[in-house]
Amino acid sequence: MVRNVIFDWSGTLVDDLPAVWQASNHIFEQAGVAPLSLERFRAEFRLPYRGFYDQHVPHVPLDQLEVWFRAKFMECQESVVALPHARAFLEYCAARGFRTFLLSTVHPLAYEHQAGTTDLGRFIQKPYTGIADKRTKIADLLSDHGLRPEETVFIGDMEHDIETARHGGIRSVAVLTGYNSLAQLRTAGPDLVVEHLGELRDVLERNGGRLPAVGPKPEAAPGPRRPIATVGGLIFDDTGKVLMVRTHKWSDRWGIPGGKIEFGEASTDALRREVREETGLVVEDVRFVMVQDAIHPPEFYKDAHFLLLNYTCRARGEQSVHLNEEGQEHRWVTFEDAFALPLNIPTRILLEEVQALQKLR
Repeated sequence: MVRNVIFDWSGTLVDDLPAVWQASNHIFEQAGVAPLSLERFRAEFRLPYRGFYDQHVPHVPLDQLEVWFRAKFMECQESVVALPHARAFLEYCAARGFRTFLLSTVHPLAYEHQAGTTDLGRFIQKPYTGIADKRTKIADLLSDHGLRPEETVFIGDMEHDIETARHGGIRSVAVLTGYNSLAQLRTAGPDLVVEHLGELRDVLERNGGRLPAVGPKPEAAPGPRRPIATVGGLIFDDTGKVLMVRTHKWSDRWGIPGGKIEFGEASTDALRREVREETGLVVEDVRFVMVQDAIHPPEFYKDAHFLLLNYTCRARGEQSVHLNEEGQEHRWVTFEDAFALPLNIPTRILLEEVQALQKLR
């Protein structure tokens, strides 16, 4: 039974990635080093952060690095916001009577400011902030509060968080809302991977406040497993371009909007609903293309078997894309240029099928 929850802050409860990225590039600018793209920054940033900066600015003393970083970060930290599901999960913890702690590298002054502006700080019983290497503090945290390891879980978004949990002899949950990619987190070997804290709450509720037993597929729900019927739409605009969306849950690869079919819902109705929820677009001219089996898809963040009902459809007129929390980035690209993107496997198969059908017409 989970009774104690230790949270990471950045990328787990709040989204401060843009601010940290900007502050890091400010360091590089001051040091005469080329800035990093956001994609490269996410791929290379690691904790303890000294190793990351040693890689790029080894000639900058740590004290100077921190002065430059803090000055720029304080300028742009107003962009820091609570992540979706963070407040609801903290409220769930409070309702369940969980003891809540924070173990983070975030500077104490930055935490104090962000905890106030997001109003999340009031849910944390004891914050440990400004910890450069969390592995050096986890034992003290457990000892200070008499936490039993078997009742304690660490939730974080980076490999270092998973390593910290292992160092403390407690279980770990990785969330896909922060800095590290699915591939990086899988390398660290967490006990559970979830898309976001809302999914973790559902897992705990389904299991009576317990994490699933550790095994080859710890994300699986108890009982018989059956394929999940889903829909997905390749959306064309009036110019013939197609919409591609990048998501964390598909290993940051590009794909198409879609999701599960609800009980009693026609598949075409499900497609229109999912597209509207994920992109804000209203589509028409919905046409069935193919059905795919995606069995244990390696790119998906957890083990699954999907029946993918794939369609083409059109977004008429001047509509704007507004991604929900599931999507990280979108692009309208020509059909040919879509193949150049790092696509998930089912999307590439769909594009190839549509291409073959177009040649037959």
